[in-house]
Amino acid sequence: MRRAIARARHCFHCGRILFELPTDERSMQFMKSGLIPWLLLGATPVFAQINAGTLPPTPSPPFKLTKVAQFDLPWRIAFLPDGRMLVTEKIGKLYLTTQSGQKLEVTGVPPVLYQSQNGLLGVYLAPSFASDAAIYLTYSEPGQVPGTSSLALARATLRIGTGTASLEDLKVVWRDPIKGKGGQVGAAVAFSPDQKFLFLTVGDRQRFTPAQDPNQPAGKILRLTLDGKPAPGNPMEGKTGAQSVPVIDPPRDTEAAKTAPVVRTHVFDGPNLTPSETWSSGHRTPYGLAFAPDGRLWELEHGPRGGDELNLIEPGKNYGWPLVSYAVNYDGVPIASPDTRADLAKPAIYWTPVLAPGNLMFYSGAMFPKWKGSAFAPGLVSRALHRIEVNGAIAKPAEHWTVGFRVRAVEQAPDGALWLIEDDREGGLYRLTPK
Repeated sequence: MRRAIARARHCFHCGRILFELPTDERSMQFMKSGLIPWLLLGATPVFAQINAGTLPPTPSPPFKLTKVAQFDLPWRIAFLPDGRMLVTEKIGKLYLTTQSGQKLEVTGVPPVLYQSQNGLLGVYLAPSFASDAAIYLTYSEPGQVPGTSSLALARATLRIGTGTASLEDLKVVWRDPIKGKGGQVGAAVAFSPDQKFLFLTVGDRQRFTPAQDPNQPAGKILRLTLDGKPAPGNPMEGKTGAQSVPVIDPPRDTEAAKTAPVVRTHVFDGPNLTPSETWSSGHRTPYGLAFAPDGRLWELEHGPRGGDELNLIEPGKNYGWPLVSYAVNYDGVPIASPDTRADLAKPAIYWTPVLAPGNLMFYSGAMFPKWKGSAFAPGLVSRALHRIEVNGAIAKPAEHWTVGFRVRAVEQAPDGALWLIEDDREGGLYRLTPK
C-alpha cells in the first residue's frame, strides 16, 4: 500500500510494514474429485459463526519441540516419502533437508521477486512424484517494471545425486499475466483426492477490488488440470473474460479502492481464461488450503485488522472480500459485516484478534492418534499452533498452544511427527513429538 508505507503502517498479521451431503456412490465420487454436485449446494448447513480470536491459549502442551536446523525466512515444507524434506526460503532458495538437519541447496530454482510478502513460497510434491519425481513451486515472478510481480505456478523434476540436488525441465504451467505491485500473493496448492486436479489460491495483491472482478484471477481459488489448464466441470467452464482489465496500485483501504486511479490497462495476449479457471471468489490472503479426509475442501485466510477466516470452499461461491469482513481496515475504516449480506458465504470460524495463519493441514498420522482428522494451523501473531476439530461441514476451534515464535508452516512427516518452521531471518525448523 503506497500511502500505508509512507506512514509506516504495520500489518496486524505479520508485524511488518505493509507494502450434510448424500453418501451415495456418485456423490462421493464428486466429493473425492473436488467437484461437489450442484444440486447439493442449497443443502449446505448454515454455520453458527465462531470467533476463536478471544480464546486463551491451552496450558501444558502435550508435545516437545526439538530444533533441527535454521533457515532464512523459510516458507513451506514438503516431505519426500523417505522422510527428507524440501524447504523453501522466501529469499529465493530451496533446500533438501534431512531430519537430522543436514541441508543441501537445490539448484535450478527460478528467479523470484523477493520483497515484503513476495518471494519463493510454496513447494508441493506432484501426485505422480513416486514415478517421475515431479514437484510444483509457487512464487512471485518478477515483472519487467521494477517492483512488480505476479503469482506463478511451475512444475519441475527433482534430481537427487550424490551430494547434489537440482530442478530440471522447469516449466511455468500457470501464471497471473497481470503483473503489478502488492503482496498477499496466496500461492497455496491442494490436490484433489482423486489426484487429477489441483487447486491454487491467488491472493488479492492488496488491491481489494479484483477479488470481486470475474475477469482477474486475484482473490480467487482456481481449479486446474495438473498441467495448469482450466479444469472440466468448473462453475464457468468454457467461458472467457474481458480482453482487457484495469490495473491499480494497492490503495490504503477498501473505501479508497473503489475510486483508486487506474495506473494501466492490461490486455491479454490470448483468450482470458480466468472465468473458466475460477472455483470460488472473494478471497483476501488465502495461505491455507487442504482437503479433509471426507473430501471437503477448506481454506484459511488473513483478514485485515481482525477477521482471519476458515472457510468451507464450495464451487461458485463468493466469500465476500472486500465487500464484507468481521474486521475493519488497518487504518480503522469500517467494513460491512458478513451478517449484512446473505448472498455471500460466511466463514466457519473467524479470529478477531487475529492468529495470522500460515498454511493449513489435516493430520492422519499414528504418533498422535487422538488428533487424527484434525486440522492444524500455525499462527504468526498468536505464536502458536492451533488445532481445529472438523466434522463434516462443521468446524470448531480446539486447543492452541503457544510455542514462543512466529509459526509460518506446519507439516506432517511420514512417521506422524509434526514439523514447524519459524518465520524469521534465522528461522528454526522444529520437530514436534509427544512428551
